[in-house]
Amino acid sequence: MNHPFLDLAPLSAAHFAAIEDRVARLLSTSQDVVITQGEALLPLEGAIRGAAGPGTTALNVITGPYGQTFGDWLRDCGATVHDLAVPFHTAVTAAQVREALAEHPEIDFVSLVHAEAATGNTNPVAQIGEAVREHGALFYLDAVASIGAEPVLPDAWGVDLCVIGAQKAMGGPAGVSAVSVSERAWARMAANPHAPRRSYLSLLDWKERWVDAGRTVLPHAPAQLEMLALEACVERIEAEGLETVTARHASAAAATRAGALALGGGLEPYVYEASDAAPVATTLRTPPGVDAAGVVGRALASDPTLPLAAGGGPLASSMIRVNHYGAAADEAVVDRCLAALRTALTTA
Repeated sequence: MNHPFLDLAPLSAAHFAAIEDRVARLLSTSQDVVITQGEALLPLEGAIRGAAGPGTTALNVITGPYGQTFGDWLRDCGATVHDLAVPFHTAVTAAQVREALAEHPEIDFVSLVHAEAATGNTNPVAQIGEAVREHGALFYLDAVASIGAEPVLPDAWGVDLCVIGAQKAMGGPAGVSAVSVSERAWARMAANPHAPRRSYLSLLDWKERWVDAGRTVLPHAPAQLEMLALEACVERIEAEGLETVTARHASAAAATRAGALALGGGLEPYVYEASDAAPVATTLRTPPGVDAAGVVGRALASDPTLPLAAGGGPLASSMIRVNHYGAAADEAVVDRCLAALRTALTTA
């Protein structure tokens, strides 16, 4: 018996390259775009290990847990790392980045998360990118959570390594991701003797065996289902219009913040300023003595399809996440979440 998920024609190199081109258009980039066959942690780690090593001096901006992870990877590569950490209820500013670069003029690599879905903040990448360009450092950006929820423009912002994933605002699969790579970043990796080679983490392998070879023969068998799903979600964004998709996420975020405040019961936005809040997800702070995980558990018991979660790790007892991304970036979904939270709070 034929099965639509199993009996598929092989994905050709031309089809793979065409999907890469559509992702490049989504990013408005003329840089090389490589689709990597795994969750976004694959190119996030591969890009750091490719571009950094002994002799690298990095400014690692920490506005949430992923920024902490990037610092760990950079140190593991042998880089000297200067962390710029700000409270998770806010965003970093371009002025803070400029100050750190002036204090450490030897910095040649800057790592930043655009939007931290885990903490609900977003950072002003355009202004930060201007500061990094003036300094001359390589700029690495995690845009996994922001792509589709807000503008992501690696060329305009001077981003040398921009990693995206499909599983959040794009509304696609988790098992495939992509990275745009500038010529400066390729040169940095090629000159790095510690960059992964002949490795699943190696972006250089993709450049040499795929990009430089004219994208005619794939280096290995592609993750076919994930590639087709990625193509489908890009098609859906193209049909709706990227500006419409981002506006839908912004409206869902605004409705969540306003609705949470109107609920009463002590709920308040975890990110203090609306301008610092990410459109991909809204985080809420529970009042003292009210366990966030318990509230989320009661809300999900009434409707397990709601995009609600407690905060991770030490934030599990005090933070609620409303993950209004992808298809859930809808005010009707937000209203259902708020109604369930209202009921859960009154039964706490």
